[in-house]
Amino acid sequence: MRQLQVHIDSNSGFCFGVIYAIQMAEDLLEEQGYLYCLGDIVHNDVEVERLQRKGLRIINYDTLKTLQNEAVLIRAHGEPPSTYQTALENNLTLVDASCPVVLKLQNRIKTSFDKKEKIFIYGKHGHAEVLGLLGQTNNEAIVFENLDELLRHELPQNITLYSQTTKGTASFYRIKDELESRGYAVDANDTICRQVSNRDKELRRFAQKFDKVVFVSGTKSSNGRVLYQVCKDTNPNTFFVSKVEELQPEWFAPGETIGICGATSTPMWLMEEVRDALLQF
Repeated sequence: MRQLQVHIDSNSGFCFGVIYAIQMAEDLLEEQGYLYCLGDIVHNDVEVERLQRKGLRIINYDTLKTLQNEAVLIRAHGEPPSTYQTALENNLTLVDASCPVVLKLQNRIKTSFDKKEKIFIYGKHGHAEVLGLLGQTNNEAIVFENLDELLRHELPQNITLYSQTTKGTASFYRIKDELESRGYAVDANDTICRQVSNRDKELRRFAQKFDKVVFVSGTKSSNGRVLYQVCKDTNPNTFFVSKVEELQPEWFAPGETIGICGATSTPMWLMEEVRDALLQF
């Protein structure tokens, strides 16, 4: 026995938008035994598998078009207007678990688009939330992942700047400042979710307290990749796992202090399983 001292970060785990979506799914699964969900309800495979065992049925857009007279959950990432149109045509009941922060952003982008502003969205290409945002502009807004990519576009003098809700505030404002230094007029709309963006500061403080850190996240989570790097930069002895089975006893020496933390899509029950496994080493 290595007699490790293990602590879970109390600030890690689901953000409120994911908590809301999963609670809604579990309530309906208990009532009716099954529920369709458009895309993975959360970017964490083990949590998705847990809910699938309860009757959650993950579908894609092609399957959505073939469904009739069913209930379909919209996850926290939100959806473009075309999804709501399909629901009307197919008599589908949409159980809308879109995060309120995302819905607010969608409405603001739609307002800007209606004013014929030139919209640029700082976000990840193909991400579910970004697809919903693009849909507010008939897919006319420009999505970019970094400043270099943005500057490759022919930019208008007046730029309306938005961001995916899970991006970092520091990088968003660096982009704004760089554009302004180049003479562009920038209307910067900061709709970044502070519950997510503040995690990096909290994680830095947490990661430096321990000999080793185990970061728990699904491999599909972009938020997880970013926060893992925050931990790794703060404490080089940080290990990434997506499930308990990936833990390696040889990573740890007897008596070491271990911190466990995770992404906004990492369930607390999974971090607790990792803790229990470490205590058995």
